[in-house]
Amino acid sequence: MIRPAVPGDELAVARIHVRAWQTGYRGLIPDAYLDSLRAEDRAARYTFGVPGAPITAVALDGDSIIGFATIKDDELAALHVDPDLWRRGIGTRLLAHALTQLASSGVSRAWLHVLTGNTRARAFYERDGWRVSGEPKRDVVWGAEIEEVRYERAIDAIARS
Repeated sequence: MIRPAVPGDELAVARIHVRAWQTGYRGLIPDAYLDSLRAEDRAARYTFGVPGAPITAVALDGDSIIGFATIKDDELAALHVDPDLWRRGIGTRLLAHALTQLASSGVSRAWLHVLTGNTRARAFYERDGWRVSGEPKRDVVWGAEIEEVRYERAIDAIARS
């Protein structure tokens, strides 16, 4: 099941976010930085259910949050799944939900950023029709220097229905 994130979900979402970073970005971001991430610190940055804030949806297994997707305007800002549950279709369902949300808000073209070296995520998005748009760029995210590439995708009629 997928539902909107609500106040009170912050720590569970942050735990997924931190674990996904620590697992998926190992070798792409310095280990010392990844090891220093704390869910409690990240949870304080979320604003669920606040008008004008990014919109987050969570995937559930029973009452447990096992993944989430966040959209902001025309951007897929985040999509992370509990690393123990990767490759079980949860990310695909969250992505479809996010695209439907984007389409329902009138977006016809969406974008996202992926770490340049994150071949697993890049292949995931490319299978869904996302295409590289532009050259890689350097940025700072959560205090870590990264190199990322921008992807774009048209929101088709299926997502709009």
